[in-house]
Amino acid sequence: MTTLNVVYLFSVFGVLDTLYLMYHKFAGTDVACLFFPKEWCRKVQYAKQSVTFGIPNSIAGFVMYLLILFFAYQFSTAGGPWWPVQALVAFGFAFSLYFTYVQAFVLRAFCTWCVISFINFTLMFWAVWL
Repeated sequence: MTTLNVVYLFSVFGVLDTLYLMYHKFAGTDVACLFFPKEWCRKVQYAKQSVTFGIPNSIAGFVMYLLILFFAYQFSTAGGPWWPVQALVAFGFAFSLYFTYVQAFVLRAFCTWCVISFINFTLMFWAVWL
């Protein structure tokens, strides 16, 4: 599998993941909590850290995944530069790493959907940088 295919695949997973989280954010309903206690997902979902600079993390992640898809498409079809993909993936990975730290050491709870996003960004980071 090529680097570009990895970026496409995991960006699409990320878009679906963040759409699910955005739906529950706007509906005011709890996300499903797979693999972890339900209370953990609730704790993460409603934590003050689930919003950054007034923007829900799910919306920021959605926009980031869409931008990655856009620039990857520009690279593959129009010969656009690759560095925007690398920069966005690196930023997304750093943010996911930070939020995973917050879940582990501040909230002491994990959310399935945040862990999925962390895995997505980790795999994309590995693909575009290593």
